[in-house]
Amino acid sequence: MLHRALTNRLQGKRIAIPSIAVALVVFALAVVPQPKAVAQTNSATPILLELFTSEGCSSCPPADAFVQQLDKSQPISGAQLIVLSEHIDYWNHDGWKDPYSSSSITDRQIDYVRAMKLKEPYTPQIIVDGTTELRGDQQQMFQALQKDVSAPRISLRLDSVSEDGKAPPDLKGHIDIEPSAEKHNADVYVAVALAHAESQVSSGENSGKHLTHIDVVQEIKKVGKLDKNNHFSQDFQLKLQPGTDPNNIRVVAFVQEPGPGRVLGAVLWKPAN
Repeated sequence: MLHRALTNRLQGKRIAIPSIAVALVVFALAVVPQPKAVAQTNSATPILLELFTSEGCSSCPPADAFVQQLDKSQPISGAQLIVLSEHIDYWNHDGWKDPYSSSSITDRQIDYVRAMKLKEPYTPQIIVDGTTELRGDQQQMFQALQKDVSAPRISLRLDSVSEDGKAPPDLKGHIDIEPSAEKHNADVYVAVALAHAESQVSSGENSGKHLTHIDVVQEIKKVGKLDKNNHFSQDFQLKLQPGTDPNNIRVVAFVQEPGPGRVLGAVLWKPAN
């Protein structure tokens, strides 16, 4: 499986690089075996998985299927896996413009490349809790995720999430972050994502394929800073894209060390259908 790296940005400028990064990450099967589902409780440890992907990349659909299975089966005992599918835009010149892609998502991936001292961005790439690339076979992946369950977490709460009915609507809500023995100065983010999205691809490397995705990010917004000495309580507001079904969204709030660095805590909100 080839992982492609076609773009780099240096000092704010986009520079196309005609190179290919090869990584032995096993996303070879479009449908991975489903481990036995694990019941989730309020005590489950949230683990944030960010999948950098593109509809223009032929290596990406198996990774999309992989995170869909993780989201559905929740195979890690004691963990709540929170997925964000983040569609980069540097494949858009290669025959198919990904309708879910964003330059800001590409910027976020490149920030990770710099912070983690990686060679270059590529797709598909999974970053776990801001610090670890998910590589290897399935067993190694599950072991890496299980190890992350024991890491200390900051507790977050999302309240009063609603949309105001405008066109396009604004999504509003409130974040509370409880005091913790883990003392950190960190950034507080809110991401709004489509719970389900799909495309019939008519050109490019995935031409003729019907692709499905989960938790496709529309926007990730920094809404404040966590002071290690103070309780955090703040309203937030994001603008949904035109035509977004309010019953098809998920909201994820998370706390992350600058860099971007380690994700210290996360919480997922879903509408009550």
